Amino acid sequence: QVQLVESGGGLVQAGGSLKLSCAASGRTFSINYMAWFRQAPGKEREFVGRISWSGLGTNYAGSVQGRFTISRDNAMNTVYLQMNSLKTEDTAVYYCAARAGRDNEYKYWGQGTQVTVSS
Repeated sequence: QVQLVESGGGLVQAGGSLKLSCAASGRTFSINYMAWFRQAPGKEREFVGRISWSGLGTNYAGSVQGRFTISRDNAMNTVYLQMNSLKTEDTAVYYCAARAGRDNEYKYWGQGTQVTVSS
């Protein structure tokens, strides 16, 4: 089992920055990818970006590329989403997710953290 807990959401003005954290516990040795998703009101869940558990590779959705950065700490148990140049359309609930072992989908999810960007 893997448990994920997000934190760091809040209210920020357009053009500002915010950093989200995702703490992983349990059978973290089985994780191969950690990802961030978001869901805005009335919209489907959207992929934001992912990082390999080793921290050696990342990719991002085109809507956030160049503005958002995913990283992880040296303890190998926390993943971060640094969000810069925020836009009102970035407003959403942000979720951390993990893909483990031979799974072909993200099986483990955090509870979500609200990010609101004001104009």
